[in-house]
Amino acid sequence: MQATTIRSVKSLVPLLDRVLIQRVKAANKTAGGIFLPESSVKELNEGKVLAVGPGALDKNGQRLPMSVAQGDRILIPQYGGSALKVGEEEYHLFRDSEILAKINE
Repeated sequence: MQATTIRSVKSLVPLLDRVLIQRVKAANKTAGGIFLPESSVKELNEGKVLAVGPGALDKNGQRLPMSVAQGDRILIPQYGGSALKVGEEEYHLFRDSEILAKINE
């Protein structure tokens, strides 16, 4: 059996109440210009919403609205979600209810 390869993240469409997120990468260089080793740079809990599913269904079959939209900056848990790798980039699928906050700046 051969593994499926995804060529572009744009071909991924989240289902139900799932949200496709790309984590914001932490700066690997200080304000003074010193490069930090990869081991000392922590993952940030901030991400950018790339795609949003249509929403979950309630008991009556009505769609529940999503709390985020494409392009939003959000706060996500340190762990959780489903990791996906497209090329060299890593993306995550989270449920709408797992998103901690929306960043409005």
